[in-house]
Amino acid sequence: MLRLCLSAVVALAGAGAAASAAHADGRLEARYRMSIAGLELGRAAFLLEVDQDSYTASGSARLTGVVRAVSSAKGSAGARGLVENGELAPRSFAMEAETDKKSEAIRLALNGAGVTDMSVEPPVSQSDDRVPVTDKDKKGVFDPMTAALIMVPGTDDPLSPKACERTLSIFDGRQRYNLELSYERMEDVKAEKGYAGPSVVCRIAYRPVAGHRPSRKAVKYMTSNKEMYVWLVPVAGTRVLVPFRASVATAIGVAQLEAQSFVSEPMVGKGPRPSRAAAP
Repeated sequence: MLRLCLSAVVALAGAGAAASAAHADGRLEARYRMSIAGLELGRAAFLLEVDQDSYTASGSARLTGVVRAVSSAKGSAGARGLVENGELAPRSFAMEAETDKKSEAIRLALNGAGVTDMSVEPPVSQSDDRVPVTDKDKKGVFDPMTAALIMVPGTDDPLSPKACERTLSIFDGRQRYNLELSYERMEDVKAEKGYAGPSVVCRIAYRPVAGHRPSRKAVKYMTSNKEMYVWLVPVAGTRVLVPFRASVATAIGVAQLEAQSFVSEPMVGKGPRPSRAAAP
């Protein structure tokens, strides 16, 4: 569950699609609770700043409560990129995570064509049944953090079924996969602090492409899982939607990420502020 958050909810939302370039400056600070079967697992935070030319996103997560007594884990992730011709164009992604037994670090550099450089520690283990990642698999992809941002085209209300009409091509440094989003419904949501209003709910289907081991039970389970959803809400002053809530059915209960605080503001005419790391 921790890695879901660090990778922008395993990219339970989309990126891509054109957006209105005008009046696209905004800032979001959000704090989330992670749980499974109703039991709190941890806390997470997310910070986003976007203007007409660029975006910066960062997040962090840590285990809390009774789970921390069994295992301590924490991590952070971040991404930067440009807004070119109304589209998100990722340029860098970094993720670090630590548990009692190991640490992990991933770095990606990207341009308009795809991944240009990468570092993964520890390296992906060799296995005869692992589908190899080829150079082609690194073309035309988004990093997981950028994939948590949706820019909806046009001038109509971005909170509409069209926000869910997309397939996301994602590479996280280890695996290449697609997330197929489809419209489910509209639903009101409310944070303890900040946002209260409508959300668009998208159903998600996981489609592994490369880097995975098809014989593993977890891969088979997630590929056939029909109970994965994300609730998207807008960032003030922009046409960007980000996750307010995400849920995934598991064998031991529903894993969920939900905003406790979701505060956004337009920054038209202000320009981007210096970023600081978000902390849960």
